[in-house]
Amino acid sequence: MAGHSKWATTKHKKAALDAKRAKAFAKLTKNIEVAARIGGADLEGNPALEVAVHKAKKQSVPNDNIERAIKRGAGLTGDAVDYETIMYEAYGPNGVALLIECLTDNRNRAATEVRVAVTRNGGNMADPGSVSFNFNRKGVITVAAEGADEDSIFEAVLEAGAEEVEKTPNGEAFEIITEPNDVEPARKALADAGIDYESAEVEFVPNLKVDIDAETARKIFKLIDALEDSDDVQNVYSNFGLTAEVQAELEADE
Repeated sequence: MAGHSKWATTKHKKAALDAKRAKAFAKLTKNIEVAARIGGADLEGNPALEVAVHKAKKQSVPNDNIERAIKRGAGLTGDAVDYETIMYEAYGPNGVALLIECLTDNRNRAATEVRVAVTRNGGNMADPGSVSFNFNRKGVITVAAEGADEDSIFEAVLEAGAEEVEKTPNGEAFEIITEPNDVEPARKALADAGIDYESAEVEFVPNLKVDIDAETARKIFKLIDALEDSDDVQNVYSNFGLTAEVQAELEADE
């Protein structure tokens, strides 16, 4: 889950993190491989690789795994894999819009796994363009709320092109929204100000969010889990929102 809806599934994902740690590590190292293949193995000269490595370390990916992924991606081991990015569009339960981003070396496998996950969990595949029109590409930088305050963050990134800084509804993080080209300057501005960040990525952010009830949210979470069981699925973006009341109801399930 990503974009403005990322906060909605944070607790949900943490509960299953241990069971999915191996898959999560594989996806993070795949991102590192791709970044290294495109921009080389030097972190200082490859911002995308620096971000991918930072994200992997935040998720406790072992340094040995990270180093191997960098070397493999940069072609230093002779076994680099050529991945391609594919976007699929779908509707989940109650018409919730989904953009499904895959990074794969097998287009047919990715398409099959996405279709099976969607149709078996109350959704249906959508025609190209029927969902994506409701999303814009934006830079999204997440900063943990603990030890940070909105004014300091905004002051740090204002001159770097930040469009807005807002606290997530669960109060656990701040999200900085930028244009895609401004995510790197904003990330650097945070570092210069001594403010650590959780993630800094270009994502698909919905133009309009639709609040859903708890029952629909449970079904959406189940669908997203099924999609993310696929090694090829890197990100799932959606347009749903949760009110504080619905979030509290979902937390009571745990």
